[in-house]
Amino acid sequence: DVQLVESGGGSVQAGGSLRLSCVASGYTSDSYCMGWLRQAPGKEREEVAFINHGGDNTYYVDSVKGRFTISRDNAKNTLYLQMSSLKPEDTAMYFCAAGLACSIRTSDYEYWGQGTQVTVS
Repeated sequence: DVQLVESGGGSVQAGGSLRLSCVASGYTSDSYCMGWLRQAPGKEREEVAFINHGGDNTYYVDSVKGRFTISRDNAKNTLYLQMSSLKPEDTAMYFCAAGLACSIRTSDYEYWGQGTQVTVS
């Protein structure tokens, strides 16, 4: 079974930075498109960014463009999200997800981690 475990969340002041990591197991490292999604209290889950299997194609939601960077290290089976210039509206539970095809639809992801909380004040 595919397992995804996120880490790196925490509390930070506005303007600060955090780096999220997601370690994957149970599959061949480059088999899946990987994404970061988030869900704030009372809001729907939204896609933040995705990166394709080879790591040479990325997508970002408009609200994080220029501030967040998604990357992956297939040799380490690890996905990253570097977040800078954080804003209070970035506060959410952040989830790592994997899918056979890259998609901006959250429902297209097949595997999900448990999430890591990011709080910006």
